[in-house]
Amino acid sequence: MATAVEAYVRDPKDYVERKVWDREILLLMRDHPVDEVMANRLFGAAISYLITAIENWGQGLEMCCGRLVDLAVHVFILDTKNYREFCAQHFDGNFLEHIPEIEFKYDGSVERTAQIIAEAGFDVDWKLWERDYGKCGPCRPGANCH
Repeated sequence: MATAVEAYVRDPKDYVERKVWDREILLLMRDHPVDEVMANRLFGAAISYLITAIENWGQGLEMCCGRLVDLAVHVFILDTKNYREFCAQHFDGNFLEHIPEIEFKYDGSVERTAQIIAEAGFDVDWKLWERDYGKCGPCRPGANCH
């Protein structure tokens, strides 16, 4: 008789100190029309995305998130001290650059990115990603950034 093997699901909260997490939630609610539940969903998606981007650095995957998840990414980046410390801790002292293109690309990159995050073991909040499948993101083609 075969036994079921439980898959380990990575928790984005494991990658950010509690006080930093709480701060980013408050910043999201201050800067955008989201409640605490949505702010937590968005920031969880942003951290899953950033950790996956760091872990896949140099593979030319052209990862990018859609506009909705990008709200939380930008809130974090603008909190420069905490973002810099996050990068240093999880990216061997390096800084994960954010270099968007001016024009949005419509090539399925948001959907591919969500799949890569799921393959990395994170529980993807699909509704946050599916919303922007057709819009895609402005991430720079061929660049090692996010």
